[in-house]
Formats: sequence, structure tokens, C-alpha cells
Amino acid sequence: MTRPLDGITVVSLEHAVAAPFCARQLADLGARVIKVERPGSGDFARGYDSRVRGQSSHFTWLNRNKESLALDLKDPASLEALKQLLGTADVLLQNLAPGAAARMGLSYEALHAAFPRLIVCDISGYGDNGPYRDKKAYDLLIQSEAGFLSVTGTPETPSKSGISVADIAAGMYAYTNILSALLLRGKTGEGSHIDVSMLEALGEWMGYPMYYAFEGAAPPPRTGASHASIYPYGPFVAGDGGTVMLGLQNEREWKVFCDQVLLAPALATDARFDSNAKRNANRAELQAEILRIFGSLNASDVVQRLDEAGIANAHVNDMAGLWAHPQLLARQRFAPVDTPVGAVPALLPPGRNNQYDYRMDAVPAVGEHTAAILDALQLPADALAAVRKASGL
Repeated sequence: MTRPLDGITVVSLEHAVAAPFCARQLADLGARVIKVERPGSGDFARGYDSRVRGQSSHFTWLNRNKESLALDLKDPASLEALKQLLGTADVLLQNLAPGAAARMGLSYEALHAAFPRLIVCDISGYGDNGPYRDKKAYDLLIQSEAGFLSVTGTPETPSKSGISVADIAAGMYAYTNILSALLLRGKTGEGSHIDVSMLEALGEWMGYPMYYAFEGAAPPPRTGASHASIYPYGPFVAGDGGTVMLGLQNEREWKVFCDQVLLAPALATDARFDSNAKRNANRAELQAEILRIFGSLNASDVVQRLDEAGIANAHVNDMAGLWAHPQLLARQRFAPVDTPVGAVPALLPPGRNNQYDYRMDAVPAVGEHTAAILDALQLPADALAAVRKASGL
């Protein structure tokens, strides 16, 4: 079996989420990913929690398929060993603090002459120039800067995303940019410099609310779990206390919803509700009508009516519901992944290809592969001794 990135080596100076998410996806496609970590403690995401049999949930999610190389990059011999390793690599990925990689001589400009085919991808909060260049950036701070908080939550309370959406966005754009750079190198023979900004990544995902508020128009309101501009589209409580998520997209569906789900065909032509704009403006009145009718039904009855009418709907699942989701199980979307404390299930990457299977190899312990990687570099004996000492070997 041949995978798309077999033979590609990625060296990643990574921590937390953005770069590890990018690197893991490259590894899933067959790339060899060498994760450079601090000796002893490693990536600080290893200590975020201990929910996976003593290991961090973030780390377990983001770090399968990787080799862990523990290096003290403040040690000159170790830094020199890293640069020698880059001579064997195709990609250098990093999301260190602003300017940290450049100060170690690991910028694209510093490396390009020696390694012209090397692709260098830098992930930062705000990019490599501009007035915010040197600001520290964490996920929630970028959610705030990008206006995400202004459109998420309830009218009373802005809310952060429940996942690291800014980090994930940046990791996705780093991933696709690296794939593009590999394709480009195949045509030109030359590596690229990729500068990924978390602000710009999440800003792209904010395109709809930006245009909704174009030229000073009012921005979309915060509407909890309901859609900000389409109604009815969101959660509704049935008579047994169960919640059903449903969504309408057009006037045809609105008429079917009134006729077959609410059994109240007159609502379809009610002057308060006969267009989406009116339904959105009068959502409190329409919500009261829907809840009155749903109040005499169980949630399962509502879902049955919605399904029979061809109206989109969904369960409001928690994490236990996602682990046990019948669609994921039917499609066999979980596979075991080894970790330092044993195998755990993991979701396969999205997208099935009939030509190959994804790698689903182990999550490494800190520095697990250091000795093997250093030995393969064939460093002079004194240099190897110095690096091994600095790495705690």
C-alpha cells in the first residue's frame, strides 16, 4: 500500500494544538513526523489534563503516528544536531513563541541557502509582520480578536467555542498550505516559506458574519444554539423534556413543516410568518406556536414527523452519544491507537480513499525515539555525547 506522503519527512517544533494538528494530519497520510520536545516534560499539552488513563486528552488526540525527539535547543550541540536533521527533511513546521525559531537560526531565510528544497511553515497568532507581530496569541484571544465571540452565545452572554477553533483553523490552513507547497516543489524543485496567521485563519471562517455586517450594517445577533438569520432553525423542546434540533432552508420546507409536522397549515400563510425575514423578525411568536404544538408530543414523535416530512433534524448529543453514534459505528470509523498506557480508540480521519488506509500508529512517550534519531545522524562522537547529555540520555 502506498500512501500520499510516504517518503516525506516533517520536523515539527510544536506544542499545544495548531502545529500538532497539522503535523498529525500529514502523518496520517504517511509522512514521517519527528516531534521535537523539551527533555523531561515534553510538549506542555501533555500536562493539560489526565483524562485518558492518566494522559492528556489534547495530546492523545493530536500526536499519533509521531516520533518524539527530546532536544534542549538552548544547547549549541543539540541545535546543531537539529540543523543537521533538517538536511534530511522536507518540511520544518513550528508554532513556537513569536520570533523564537528565527532567533535560533531556523527562519526560512536562514535555512534556504543550505536547504533549498526545504518547506518552512510558521504558525503564529498574527503573522510575521504588522503591529501585532510580536503579541502572544492563545486560542481564546484569537476568538476574541476575530469577532467570533461577538456572534457566539446568547444575547446576554458572549461564549467561546467549546473547542480550540482558532488553533484548529490555523492547523488546517498550515496542512493544506504544506500539501500545496509539496506539489509546487514537484514543479519548481524549490521549497516555500508559509506564514500562517491564526487571526487570518479564523477571519476566513468569519466570512458570513463579516458580509452580513457589510458597510456598517448590524451584525448577526447572538442566538444561542439557534441560527442567527434563519428561523425556525435550532433546538426545540418536546412535551417529554427531550430536545430536537431542526432546520428549514426554504419556503417549500416551511409549508411542508406547517402541513405535516405542526399539522397547522394556516401558519404557512400567516402574514407574520410567510417569509424567512418575517419568521426571523417574529421568532418569539413563532417559537411559542411551535412549542405549544410540540408540547403534546414526545421528542421521538417529533423526530418521526420530521423524518416523514423530509425536514432536516438531529439529536442533541453529548460526548457519550458521539462515542456511541450509530452512524460512526456502522461505518467503522473508530480504530485502535497505541499509547504509552495501552491502546485507545480513535476516530479515523475524515474522507475515505479506496487506494490506501490512513496510518493509525502510536502516540509516543517523551523522547521515545531520541536515541534512534541521533544515532541515524552519525554525529561525531564528541557532538553525539554532548547532545545525549543535554537530552538526558
